Amino acid sequence: MQIGNKFLIDSSSLTGSSQNHLVDWSADAVDIGNSLNSSIPISPYAIHPAVAAPLTELRRLAGQQGFDLRLCSSFRSFDRQLIIWNEKVGGQRPVYANSGAQIDLQQLDEWQQVQAIMRWSALPGASRHHWGTDFDIYDAAAIDQGYQLQLSPQEVEGEGVFAPFHNWLDTVIESSGFYRPYAKDSGGVAPERWHISYRPVAKQFASRLTQQVIAERLLNTEIALRDTVLQNLDKIYPRYIQLPE
Repeated sequence: MQIGNKFLIDSSSLTGSSQNHLVDWSADAVDIGNSLNSSIPISPYAIHPAVAAPLTELRRLAGQQGFDLRLCSSFRSFDRQLIIWNEKVGGQRPVYANSGAQIDLQQLDEWQQVQAIMRWSALPGASRHHWGTDFDIYDAAAIDQGYQLQLSPQEVEGEGVFAPFHNWLDTVIESSGFYRPYAKDSGGVAPERWHISYRPVAKQFASRLTQQVIAERLLNTEIALRDTVLQNLDKIYPRYIQLPE
């Protein structure tokens, strides 16, 4: 819901604890031309209603250039982010260094573990994917149905399979209202060229996601390394969460 130029945003929508602020969006509702006959199946994704039209237009523009813009991630709930986090702490999911090598978290102290995980994974309650404004995207026209997405720098740069798509996106992203919040490495979250955000709406969520909102959401949650996270939230927030919009 919108009042004037501002959206009604509460702690549940900020932290991914509810998706009542979202609507379903499907790529197959967008006519991008008959030249693209991708065999990749399409599923609906939950997105913020104010982002539906801009995202539809960006997909249409991509189709005119021979690209098939698809989402591989949109809304991600608090509970889902919590599972990812806890499985990384527990060793069920790998944690990687900048080099791509897998990290043995047991060799690190708890604060180092938190930093290693947050290099590639958001803290539950603080993920931009909670808002329905941010998406991980790829070009389905460049791959076959059996291709396993990696969401790695090697895919989107240089000779990577999605590099042409992202090179084109560079030319239109700002005028479309989207941007890449993790375009540069500032020592926090690693660069993610595949992650785009709709700035006009995302900045309203970002301005309301305070340390207090995050701390209150995590306080009575079964999140691994909770005490270490809360004790260091004043360091985590500016480095990994608060980004210039």
